[in-house]
Amino acid sequence: MAAHNSLGVGHIYAAGNEKQRKRYVTRLAKGEILGAWALTEPCAGSDAAGIETTAVKDGKEWVLNGTKRFITNGSVCGTVVVMAKTDPSKGARGISAFIVEKDSPGFIIGRQEEKLGLNASDTSELILDDCRIPEDNLLGKEGEGFIDTMKLLDAGRIGIAAMALGIAKGALEESTKYSKERVAFGHPIAEFQAIQWKIADMATEIEASRLLTFRAAFLKDRGENVTKEAAMAKLFSSEAGMRACSEAVQILGGYGYTKDFPVERYFRDVKLCAIGEGTSEIQRLVIARQILGLKR
Repeated sequence: MAAHNSLGVGHIYAAGNEKQRKRYVTRLAKGEILGAWALTEPCAGSDAAGIETTAVKDGKEWVLNGTKRFITNGSVCGTVVVMAKTDPSKGARGISAFIVEKDSPGFIIGRQEEKLGLNASDTSELILDDCRIPEDNLLGKEGEGFIDTMKLLDAGRIGIAAMALGIAKGALEESTKYSKERVAFGHPIAEFQAIQWKIADMATEIEASRLLTFRAAFLKDRGENVTKEAAMAKLFSSEAGMRACSEAVQILGGYGYTKDFPVERYFRDVKLCAIGEGTSEIQRLVIARQILGLKR
């Protein structure tokens, strides 16, 4: 849902013209079709400007060639926003965005990924083999696709922060319930200081994550630049979520390592939050550059 709303719909709504909005956003918002968003490639993840997919104008059509990897909703989408180089000599400023419909000639769904977690979410490879789309499917201005992408990711990172926060909260709730019920050495383990300290740390970091996430969302709603705030929220929430889920497995012990309880799934699911829409390492770079006033 996050990939559909924030990325698949968000990019068309933010950068599209009125005709594109009416044609695609209306159907996407109604849930008639799912949206996807394709930036990542086999050799271009954190180095997003290093994509190799190309788009060449041929009469009244664009011809796209390349491979996209790890695309959420890839095999089930109705439309996908694809980033491709229209002028490779210009680097990031030569990247443009395009709306590609699933039935476009040359649009091929590749392998579906088998992942550690989030297995209810479709993640697929997309192949563009002389994929032809109308010239009107250029999204935004030519050469400004990467610029629009960076703006879009600010909002998306707030969503990932909220996702990590929700998973962490689930881990805390399960840990609290279990620790009150599990008896060891004649006492509920909730009475032991070692468990209490874990619960206290989890709760404190979850509250800090909530405040960072709500602050970033509040500023975004006000129309302010949230590059730093969104990165902070995502960085802290995703890593706090990982710690919370790891501690939840530890509190449940052997049961935490089985599928009888949900914490093993929380543990697997939350890991993506520190990777997707910019790794923790990239978030630290973004934050530092914003504070120091550096462009790179």
